[in-house]
Amino acid sequence: MAKKTHNKYSADDFGAPSDITEKKTFYFGSKNFKLMLIGLGMILLGFVLMLGADANTTPDGRFDPNYWNEDIFSFRRIRLAPMLVIAGFVVQVFAILKRNKD
Repeated sequence: MAKKTHNKYSADDFGAPSDITEKKTFYFGSKNFKLMLIGLGMILLGFVLMLGADANTTPDGRFDPNYWNEDIFSFRRIRLAPMLVIAGFVVQVFAILKRNKD
């Protein structure tokens, strides 16, 4: 017969048993949601800034195939609005990848 030995350094002998509860948290915190809303607002504002009259729309709002509206090449529609949309998507990616420190 094998002789049983008592381990004098058993984990049962040290400390009081405690109930350890796991903190179940959602990955996104309130800062993540705020950043996502800011990014969404930037994207929507960019698309709104791209809106405007068509290339063949006269200043009074009528369609005329013989009229050419140069406003379609304005700074707001060609440069500002697309950069705002891209910046909004960058903020969205940052908001998703930002780690919650809590």
